[in-house]
Amino acid sequence: MYEPIRTKSVHTMAAAPEIPHRSREQELDIRLAGQLTALLTVTDELHALATRADGAADQDTGPDGAALDGAALAAAAERIAEQVARLSGGHYPLRAEPTEGGTPARTDALQQRAHTLAGNALAVATTRADTAVMELAGERMAAHAAPLRDLATA
Repeated sequence: MYEPIRTKSVHTMAAAPEIPHRSREQELDIRLAGQLTALLTVTDELHALATRADGAADQDTGPDGAALDGAALAAAAERIAEQVARLSGGHYPLRAEPTEGGTPARTDALQQRAHTLAGNALAVATTRADTAVMELAGERMAAHAAPLRDLATA
């Protein structure tokens, strides 16, 4: 009465073993590396503003006229790059060329963006239980929160 099915079911094809799947840990590694790479880009921008400010004495670079610490930003950028390399199998991230120009409003926006990105990285690192990145992200949040607090009280 019924003819047997001669073709494969659509449902069996979805479970084909040749389709690569990533584990939860791999997905968290990818996400954390992405957050840290974004933080690295903003940190490089802030470092470029700090080095330009050293050459221009009349340029106001930070909230309330506070200068950015170029050496601390360079060290932080290197630590972030090392963590990205560790998470991505030893491949150091590509570093973008910082843009030109820096007003105090742009510096404030970059500080706020860096604080947000460090918080995102901290959340993913906590989920992943990565203490090295948790410490680094916490330090970066604290470093970028101080100028924001100064800005809020001004």
